[in-house]
Amino acid sequence: MTETSRTPRPAARAPLLLALLALAPSVLASALGGLATAPAIPTWYAGLAKPALNPPNWVFGPVWTLLYAILAYAFWRILRLPADTPGRGRAIALFLVQMALNAAWSWAFFGARSPDLGIAVIVLLWIAILLNMLAFLRLDALAGWLLAPYLAWVTFAGYLNVAVAVLNR
Repeated sequence: MTETSRTPRPAARAPLLLALLALAPSVLASALGGLATAPAIPTWYAGLAKPALNPPNWVFGPVWTLLYAILAYAFWRILRLPADTPGRGRAIALFLVQMALNAAWSWAFFGARSPDLGIAVIVLLWIAILLNMLAFLRLDALAGWLLAPYLAWVTFAGYLNVAVAVLNR
């Protein structure tokens, strides 16, 4: 088997369309999550007891912006593979599921003002990210590894979520 027969070549698609398709889930998750988060930060969230490792509020925006950009690039790498690449459809579906869960967490934690519901969603999100990372790794090693910082941040967010739930009982 030659190297070219083992590695699927990128599909020939309009580059701008592919870039927009890759960006859309990140932009949508960010916007939907922000709708739930922004009003709760100066009100409900400000009054909660937080763990010692809780970063200042200003840290979250830049971190999430960088992570969403990385996610869009990883997704773009998968989208550009030929449509008949085995596992591509599953990888795309897992990406979209975990992005939906990403937005859902903001609505559970901030929108519903429920750290406990946030824990339930973040556990599902963490599992979905791990499955998505494994699916991406099978198709494109770089795309898969690009999800590692996101998994690490969501792990940290899970710690923060649990700590807030415990400290505010």
